Amino acid sequence: MNGNQHLTCLIVEDEPLARNLITDYVSKVSYLHLIQACSSPLQAIDLLRTETVDLLFLDIQMPEITGISLLKTLQKKPMVILTTAYSEYALEGYELDAVDYLLKPITFERFLRAVDKASLRQTHLQQQSRTYPLPGSTQESSQAFVFVKDGTKLVKIRWDEILYIEGLKDYVTIHTRQQKVVTLQRLKSLEEQLPADKFIRIHHSFIVSLDAIDNIQRGEVQIGKTMIPISDSYKKTVKDIIDRYQM
Repeated sequence: MNGNQHLTCLIVEDEPLARNLITDYVSKVSYLHLIQACSSPLQAIDLLRTETVDLLFLDIQMPEITGISLLKTLQKKPMVILTTAYSEYALEGYELDAVDYLLKPITFERFLRAVDKASLRQTHLQQQSRTYPLPGSTQESSQAFVFVKDGTKLVKIRWDEILYIEGLKDYVTIHTRQQKVVTLQRLKSLEEQLPADKFIRIHHSFIVSLDAIDNIQRGEVQIGKTMIPISDSYKKTVKDIIDRYQM
């Protein structure tokens, strides 16, 4: 596995045996750097406020709050590998964009496959699907456009031309007023680069331009002839932002 991305990681697991096992597995992988193995989700939340974490090994069933609830509280989410004894959480793990889902008892071979997927995702984000600002510019809302990679070419996209962005696994489709651009990039990564005053995430698969919204009704946003659902986890965020603009 030479050439894998160096990843800082955090283990969140309340069961001592499982926590020790994952800690041992992490120590055997040269490109993983363990920051801490936490027995409590609340301890992990405090650490995530101060530490830069690339990868989170997260148990789902824990006291105080569940791993799913912990993940939903984070503004900036690291990559996540979910660990659990309950297979019924697999779908929710997918919806939360987890890298992988490890069912206990976890073998080292299965663990290696999961962390290799995380390393590959990191490589894709950093090298193959970056947005390209002009030389000397900064990635701030004052920047009017970016270049995104579409196959073998770079396409210039202005923020004010974007209607909405749709994510599907490792790809995003950027819907503009003139075209659709498909690029190898995670929706979460692109979200972090968008001007926060111009775009809003309304669903785990959709980000919309505030300027492009025609109306909001019955849990959906209408942009032109397209109706885009607002998921339950984003309804409060949408309401808070829209309230700022109400008369």
